[in-house]
Amino acid sequence: MDEAKLMEFVGKAVTDIGALVNGSLIVIGDKLGLYKAMAGQGPMSSAELASKTGHAERYLREWLSAQAAAGYLAYGGRDDGTDRFSLPDEHAIPLTDESSPACVIGGFQLALATVQSTEQLTEAFRTGQGFGWGEHHPELFEGCERFFGPSYTSFLTSTWIPAMDGVAAKLEAGARIADVGCGHGASTRLLAAAYPNSTVVGMDPHTGSLEAARKEAAEAGLGRNLSFEQGTAQHFTGTYDLVCFFDALHDMGDPAGACRNVVNQLAPGGALLIVEPNAGDRVEDNLHPVGAAYYAFSTLLCTPNSLSQEVGTALGAQAGEARLREVITGAGFSSLRRVAETPFNIVLEARP
Repeated sequence: MDEAKLMEFVGKAVTDIGALVNGSLIVIGDKLGLYKAMAGQGPMSSAELASKTGHAERYLREWLSAQAAAGYLAYGGRDDGTDRFSLPDEHAIPLTDESSPACVIGGFQLALATVQSTEQLTEAFRTGQGFGWGEHHPELFEGCERFFGPSYTSFLTSTWIPAMDGVAAKLEAGARIADVGCGHGASTRLLAAAYPNSTVVGMDPHTGSLEAARKEAAEAGLGRNLSFEQGTAQHFTGTYDLVCFFDALHDMGDPAGACRNVVNQLAPGGALLIVEPNAGDRVEDNLHPVGAAYYAFSTLLCTPNSLSQEVGTALGAQAGEARLREVITGAGFSSLRRVAETPFNIVLEARP
């Protein structure tokens, strides 16, 4: 037994315990507007934060200390015997600015909602049964939109679609777009707003998500060229110039069947846009912090969701491009190319 390695691992485990419980505190800070209240304000005491936000000082005092210990806030020392804390500018963007691709605050809401299904997923491990997307805590759906939304806002219409061959010009002139597995519709709204001459249809099997998507679209003043309907990737119908799977293909029970259906629904010259987690093809390629997060989400969300559906392929969030290529081209697409990537995503263009 190497005692040094033993204690090193104990230290890591304690760090992870702290990260797990601090995740709840981060969600609390987000919901109560604490990070936004501290952004750009310099050092603050718990009493000053309580006065600014209207929340209970004693809770805030403990929250501030925990956030400083976790490295999310900076401890500014004592002023007249009062502890002071600040939110560094470099931390404010990831925690408050949902227009930035660096924003990760929604990921904590998504993660906290996910782990609330631990008991049910423990039983799924025993039985091998699936656990559907709609069976999770309702905050999962909003957290998912907030986690992926900043990247879509930053890259979808400015980088990803222009990287596709001739697609941007077609959408600007007027085309039919299907956003399949749209969830709350963050990507769908972006497409409708960016291409007002095109007709955009968001599709999802989850009733609650569609209700939220319609509500958010109406609040954004979108509706003339945007609609939502209940449906699955394997069975939707219609003729479309562009079909999109945003972080959805690996969640599907039958991704090959979904791709075959797209081949049948595409208009001549049409294309499929696939956005998937950025992963290597081998486990050893993904042994890093992003891989750890994605493998965990895949174990708790993506794999159980696929297993709850027909076929139950269970690609997993870390399938890698080679496995995705096998599924997509095997379904009838003759060409597949990577057109863009971010630290979190790969963007693929497929054509029959």
